[in-house]
Amino acid sequence: MLRGLYTAAAGMISEQRRHDTITNNIANINSPGFKQGNALSRSFPEMLISTIRGGQGASTAPIGKLNLGVFSEENISIHMQGDLQETQNPFDFALVSNIQLPGVTFDATGKYVNADGERTFQPQALFTVLNADGQPRYSLNGKFTVDTQGQLVNANGNLVLGRDGQPLVLIDGAGQPMHAFKVTDKGEFLDSEGRPVLNAAGQAVGLMLSRAENPNLLLREGNGLLRINPGDEATVTQVALGDQVEVRQGFVERSNVDSAQSMVDMMSALRAYEANQKVIQSYDKSMEKAANEVGRV
Repeated sequence: MLRGLYTAAAGMISEQRRHDTITNNIANINSPGFKQGNALSRSFPEMLISTIRGGQGASTAPIGKLNLGVFSEENISIHMQGDLQETQNPFDFALVSNIQLPGVTFDATGKYVNADGERTFQPQALFTVLNADGQPRYSLNGKFTVDTQGQLVNANGNLVLGRDGQPLVLIDGAGQPMHAFKVTDKGEFLDSEGRPVLNAAGQAVGLMLSRAENPNLLLREGNGLLRINPGDEATVTQVALGDQVEVRQGFVERSNVDSAQSMVDMMSALRAYEANQKVIQSYDKSMEKAANEVGRV
């Protein structure tokens, strides 16, 4: 009897995590660059149930297989391009990424499955910033601004990196923070007269755009930042010249959350949670009768 109780409890935990993922999607529906997450559930390995026949020469006879429920295995993000929203703010940037691999045709969700069932995910381009500890992080939220020192920062004050791997600094000829500039589709900064903006070393200033070979290896860190696990750093490199990546100034990428489908999924998770809850209540009543009534007979 307790096997069914554990199975229903596992279902409740799985649906609760699924519900948490969906509510997180809805909460970030207006977060620029946010990618929708999907909670994937998988069943526990099946068990072969047998009965033991007593008497001389005891043996076992198989009854059948028993499944012990499901568990929420992982949270996979859908890296589909979000719609671009025009803001006309020169400090807002959006990335239009369509990086291709030879011999691979990706579907609308950025995934390819070959004849052997092996999955390949479409590489994604991201902005590169530094967190509070000075560690590189990645983001698709391109709402930037310039601080009093002329450094390009995001809404949380994280420094945006340039192509040289250093914080990107925008200073005009008078030594003041630059507010009038243009950015090319390759992320290069031009002044109001169309000349390249140079750093202290005399090099042209441009955004460092990172390429994540497998975007599902990126982990959410909060505040729109993503990080890569130690040992997987080689899967993130700078965007190459031939990659199909464009920078759009005056735009931000909206989240790709489907609000209508999210509400349907949230109600479905709630109903499944309630169904497992009723199963547990039924088992609880049965055990109560077994303990309080059957014992008196």
